[in-house]
Amino acid sequence: MSDCIYLTGMRAFGYSGFLEAEQVLGQWFQVDLTLRVDLSKAAESDRLDDTYDYSTDVAAVLNLIQTERFRLIERLAGAIAQIMLSSGQVEQVTVRLTKVNPPIPDFTGQVAVEITRARG
Repeated sequence: MSDCIYLTGMRAFGYSGFLEAEQVLGQWFQVDLTLRVDLSKAAESDRLDDTYDYSTDVAAVLNLIQTERFRLIERLAGAIAQIMLSSGQVEQVTVRLTKVNPPIPDFTGQVAVEITRARG
């Protein structure tokens, strides 16, 4: 299947990270998702009921970042993938999770992980 929905630039403030400062002070995370979903029925019908309504899952991802704590962003990315796959409509998800301002001395860049998971 080559149909995709892209959800990009989602940002939330959370308390995940290995360093104590990350767990206490928190930081901004950005999430970009590529969802493999069959869009053929919606392409024909032009009906919302025939496509994947991602609004609930987006809210769940943002809530996860804001309320849960993980030591590794790899684990947080895995939890995000689980949310997206649990809908039953998403066949495969690629999660790119970015620490927008990681607490690394003299480092002005960003740190990101990217994982791909499939249903079943």
